Amino acid sequence: MTSPIDLYYWPTPNGWKISIALEEMALPYKLHLVDIGAGDQFDPEFLKIAPNNRMPAITDPDGPDGAAISVFESGAILLYLARKTGRFYGSTERQRVTVDQWLMWQMGGVGPMAGQAHHFIKYALAMDPPQDLPYARDRYRTEVNRLYGVLDRQLADNEFVCGPDYSIADMAIWPWAHLWKGQEQTLEDKPHFARWLDTVRDRPAVQRGRGLAADKRADPSRDKAARDLLFRR
Repeated sequence: MTSPIDLYYWPTPNGWKISIALEEMALPYKLHLVDIGAGDQFDPEFLKIAPNNRMPAITDPDGPDGAAISVFESGAILLYLARKTGRFYGSTERQRVTVDQWLMWQMGGVGPMAGQAHHFIKYALAMDPPQDLPYARDRYRTEVNRLYGVLDRQLADNEFVCGPDYSIADMAIWPWAHLWKGQEQTLEDKPHFARWLDTVRDRPAVQRGRGLAADKRADPSRDKAARDLLFRR
């Protein structure tokens, strides 16, 4: 019997990537909540697993050659789990290259840009004193719109991001993309993107992964102590 994977997690887009992947791959896991609003990400024991003080992270007791392994960074975890299970990563090198491209696109584009859009649209305005920076809001909102336009064009000819098959690229992009309203985006001009959002949302494993510890999700913009910990002010 496969030993449960230890999942270090908080209900955020990056956390959802891994909870969704574990559910999709039917891998048993044990949940360890890392409350980023309480500073758990700076705990010395957690830093041994995730030295960049960011969740998610995992420890797999059944790692390579039967030895335990810890993995941090959401993209690296997705790749590790896909290789471990042989699922959601394509069956040919050409397919895997396509998945790699779109996974890196999310990690280098959608995640950072949407994260900055959220920050300047929401969190910066809740600072004391408020940081009202129209240039920053417009800069990141516009870049997120550009990226979603790229995705819409890719999805015009593909059911999923990398073709006809669902992959870890979809698992990486959807948790950020489904928060499009908070990023002040629109769907009217992105019909293929809108269709894909609904298709992925309706997968039972996505619903389970997105719902993991959902009751713990809070709004740090309303809590100064949590904001200060989150942004190390």
